[in-house]
Amino acid sequence: MNRDSNAYTFLFATLMVLVVASSLAITASSLKDLQDANVRKEKMQNILATIGIDSDREQAETLYNKHITAQISLTETGAIDQNVNAFEIELNKELKKPTQEQRFPIYEANVEGEKFYIIPLRGAGLWNAIWGYIALKDDKNTIKGAVFDHVGETAGLGAEITQQWFQNRFLGEKVFDNQGNLVGINVSKTNNDPKDLDKDDHEVDAISGATITGDGVTNMIIERLTHYLPYLKPDKQTIALNIN
Repeated sequence: MNRDSNAYTFLFATLMVLVVASSLAITASSLKDLQDANVRKEKMQNILATIGIDSDREQAETLYNKHITAQISLTETGAIDQNVNAFEIELNKELKKPTQEQRFPIYEANVEGEKFYIIPLRGAGLWNAIWGYIALKDDKNTIKGAVFDHVGETAGLGAEITQQWFQNRFLGEKVFDNQGNLVGINVSKTNNDPKDLDKDDHEVDAISGATITGDGVTNMIIERLTHYLPYLKPDKQTIALNIN
């Protein structure tokens, strides 16, 4: 075949595309198990972070197995579904189902004899999804820790929800009021307690210039915790939305 012909050029280009595509497919397939393992360990790290346990990926599974004492899959009524692995629930897919078909994962943890309850979160920020975990102390009311992440919030603004200084604002805050009503935590730009010293006001100071992302965090917490009322407060299921 004439190497200077259009047919040769087209055939050569086609063969190169097939070779490169095949190589990429093989590489992706061979790396899938490693990628899945990394995602699994990162999830464990985030869950552990809410209860004050820092870990790298190598230690994550060992520490997770040490401190996480139960992985529970709840129905909308608060019953435990033994047929669903709570750790394998993907909220981005679960939220697309009717509520009665959803399962709500919760993790029980123990650190030096103190019990905690960790709840996964997922909601919407300014540009895309936001998510995270929130840990409650044994009273099922006081926040032990929180972790947030996002797909594409604005750098220096909404993306700051991933920063430790913002997440620390939630420590010690209460999600139920004195009457047992679920009020969540309001990320408020009008918060009169910028240092977050008042742990009974159900508010934390907002990130300047990131109102919509802050509202997303507010809404995400109240919306997700609402589904856990039969488990957290079976005798108190009144909900008072606390949203700006």
